[in-house]
Amino acid sequence: MQFLTEKDIDYIAIGAAILGSGGGGDPYIGKLMAKQAIKEHGPVKFIKAGDVPDDALIIPSAMMGAPAVMIEKLPNGSEPAASFQSLEAYLGKKAYATISIEAGGINSCIPIYTAACLGIPLVDCDGMGRAFPELPMTTFSVSGVSSTPMVLCDEKGNKILLETIDNAWSETLARTATVAMGLSSMIAIYCLTGKQLKDYAVKGTISQARAIGEKIVESNKSKTNPIQSILDITNGYQLFEGKIIDVQRDLTTGFVRGNVTIEGTDVDKGSTFSLDFQNENLLGMKDGKPAAITPDLITLLDREKGFPITTENIKYGQRVIVLGMPCDPFWRTEAGLKQVGPRYFKYDVDYVPIEELARESGK
Repeated sequence: MQFLTEKDIDYIAIGAAILGSGGGGDPYIGKLMAKQAIKEHGPVKFIKAGDVPDDALIIPSAMMGAPAVMIEKLPNGSEPAASFQSLEAYLGKKAYATISIEAGGINSCIPIYTAACLGIPLVDCDGMGRAFPELPMTTFSVSGVSSTPMVLCDEKGNKILLETIDNAWSETLARTATVAMGLSSMIAIYCLTGKQLKDYAVKGTISQARAIGEKIVESNKSKTNPIQSILDITNGYQLFEGKIIDVQRDLTTGFVRGNVTIEGTDVDKGSTFSLDFQNENLLGMKDGKPAAITPDLITLLDREKGFPITTENIKYGQRVIVLGMPCDPFWRTEAGLKQVGPRYFKYDVDYVPIEELARESGK
């Protein structure tokens, strides 16, 4: 059995923000919460999915809403455990462990915070292998697991228990409630058995995030370039390098929606790159042609240090590198693409794996 310490949190927060494809929330606030909880309650037990008993109850812990509001609307610290324990009380059973619902900045840290506060393990897996904007966009949902009962909680102490007829209704009603709560809430969702966890979860996500984060931190200490290390771990591609010359962003629907335009520099001088996002980066176009398409991952990095830039932190003038990485194979199935492919997000393009796009562009 392994344990997660404060040092591990630094690595995981960075790496998960890269896997989060721009979404999952800025890792800074979640990192502070997780480190404080470990300082108060001790290291978090970190276990593999195969170590979970088949009949155990597993409850993911997460933040829902527009991550940009977390910059000003801070959680009070009680919400993750409050929603988690409310769902346990409703079910009449204690959870064996918690997991990340997605690989994203704050949503990699919230379950660590919950695990530390409640003294339960964190399992090395998640429900996406990246981050997506809507509740049904999990391997669990596509595999037939209900997202409800679920509990939402805000910083004022309001709690909402939802039971819905399907996961699409969970998204609609929970999103409406989250908007009313101030565009962010903490949730406990997708109650799983240990057997379901083993069958449907994306394994090893947190370990991969930690490895990525450690490479970036160590590269900055040694003054070396971390980009190639990230690409090696993720089997990814460098898609573009340039300066951000325009950012459009809107929060009114409970998501961070927008578009970024990047002017090429160095080897990409004379080209432009357009990036559409809905919490997460979804479609990257170089000179009007697709360079990376959801569900494959698209991440912006600071050109100098290689740290990830989440969608709420994109600013005019930033010098960035755009990375593309292949998604978990689950999302390339017919069922997966129906839920998270470009057509779902109303893009008039068909999904083409990033490996093929990179080969066509000579990357």
